[in-house]
Amino acid sequence: MGHSDQKLAIFRGLLKFKSNVQKIWGVLIFLSIVTTIEVVLGIIKPEFLLKPFLRMKLLNWIFLILTIVKAYYIAWDFMHIRDEKSSLKNSIVLPLVFLIPYLAFIILLEADYIFDIMKDGIVSWDF
Repeated sequence: MGHSDQKLAIFRGLLKFKSNVQKIWGVLIFLSIVTTIEVVLGIIKPEFLLKPFLRMKLLNWIFLILTIVKAYYIAWDFMHIRDEKSSLKNSIVLPLVFLIPYLAFIILLEADYIFDIMKDGIVSWDF
């Protein structure tokens, strides 16, 4: 596979396109499908996805994972990170691999703390 063929492929080469326009439409359709899944799940809220898993509902985990997938494909294809040298890719991607989970951990831990304080503490829900 030539270098130009690789630029016209998504999903690690599983889906190949003949032109950049087709590739843009392919990525847009993929992102639209993921967004539609998020919206439908947000509207329907299936009961079996509302059970807690690691102190957060399964539905929220699905939203978090799908959002990271969308962010990856937006950066990879529309911001052309796939075309950069590996050192630049690593300098962008590797810090995010550590910072996104760390930030999610901090946000979830603080939100859980605030929920417990508001639920059982002296301060009550007044907003």
